[in-house]
Amino acid sequence: MPLARAFCLTGLLATLSFSSLAATDGPTYGPELQGFQYPYPVEHFNFQSQGKSLQMGYMDVPAKGKANGRVVVLMHGKNFCGATWEASIKSLSEAGYRVITPDQIGFCTSSKPDHYQYSFQQLAINTHQLLEKLGIQKTTILGHSTGGMLATRYALLYPEQTEQLVMVNPIGLEDWKSLGVPYRTVDQWYERELNMSAEGVRKYQRSTYYGGRWKPEYERWIEMLVGMNKGAGQKQVAWNSALIYDMIFTQPVYYEFKDLQVPTLLLIGTSDTTAISSDIAPPAVKAKLGHYEVLGKQAAKLIPHSTLVEFPGLGHAPQMEEPAKFHKALLQGLQKW
Repeated sequence: MPLARAFCLTGLLATLSFSSLAATDGPTYGPELQGFQYPYPVEHFNFQSQGKSLQMGYMDVPAKGKANGRVVVLMHGKNFCGATWEASIKSLSEAGYRVITPDQIGFCTSSKPDHYQYSFQQLAINTHQLLEKLGIQKTTILGHSTGGMLATRYALLYPEQTEQLVMVNPIGLEDWKSLGVPYRTVDQWYERELNMSAEGVRKYQRSTYYGGRWKPEYERWIEMLVGMNKGAGQKQVAWNSALIYDMIFTQPVYYEFKDLQVPTLLLIGTSDTTAISSDIAPPAVKAKLGHYEVLGKQAAKLIPHSTLVEFPGLGHAPQMEEPAKFHKALLQGLQKW
C-alpha cells in the first residue's frame, strides 16, 4: 500500500474512532444509575405505591464524632441526585448531624415505573414512609432546586415532624404558567429528554446555573445525568423525567408559602436564572423570569418565620460552587433554630 494512502487510511480510522467515542457522550449507566459510584453506601427502601412495588435508594450517614441528636434530610433537584450532596453530607455529619439523603422515585438509584401519578404530595408521603421505617420522628428538611418545592410540600403536610425547613435556590419561587410561559406536553418533554447530550446539558448549566463559569469537578455530575439518560434504560428514564417535568410546571407551591408554620431558612445564590421552559417563552416573558436576586427577597416576605441568606454572584448550586462559604452559612442557620 502506498505510504500516502496508508497515512490517509490511518487518519480516517483515527477520525472514525474519535467520532465513535464522542458519540457515546461519555460513560453510560443503568436506569437506576447502576455503575455510578456514590460517596456513601446506598441502601434501599422497598414499598408499595399506586399498585406498584417500588424502591427508593438512600444514604444514611451517621454523625461523625459527637452526635447532636438532630437529623437532616437532603432533597435533591431535578438534574441532581443524592450523590451531588456529597460535600454537604460530609459537612453536616462532621458537625454532629445524622444525614438521610434519598433519591426520589423516578430519579437516580430509585425505581422508574412505567406509569406513575407524580405529585409533590406523593413524593413527600414516600419520603415520610422512609423516615418512619428508619424510626425518625422529627427532622430538618433541606431541599435544593426542585427539592425545594418538595421540601415545601413536606413541611406543609408534616409540620409536626418538621423542625426546620431549609431551601437552597428552590425553583417554584414564581408560577411560570401564570406568567405566560407556554405549556409543554409530556410527549414534548419526552422527546426533549431523549435528545439529551453532554454538550447541551453543560451549556445549559454553565449559563443558567453558574453565571457562565465552569469548574472541572462539575463534569462528574454531567456524566452522571447524561450517562443514565443515554444508558440501557434510556426510554424508561426519559419517560419518568417527562412526567416529573409536568409535575414541576403544573403543581406550584408558591401560593402556599404563606401557610408554612415552621422556621424557614432561604439560602440563595443571586446569579441564578433557572426557570422551567424559559427557553420556549416569548422574549418579553423570558425577560421577567428567574431573577433570584429578587425572588429570594420576595419569598422571604411571603414565608412566616423566614431568614434569608444571599450569596452574591453565586448561582443555582452554591453548595457545589463555593462549598466552604455555603456550609458555614448553613450550619450557622441550623444552630439558630
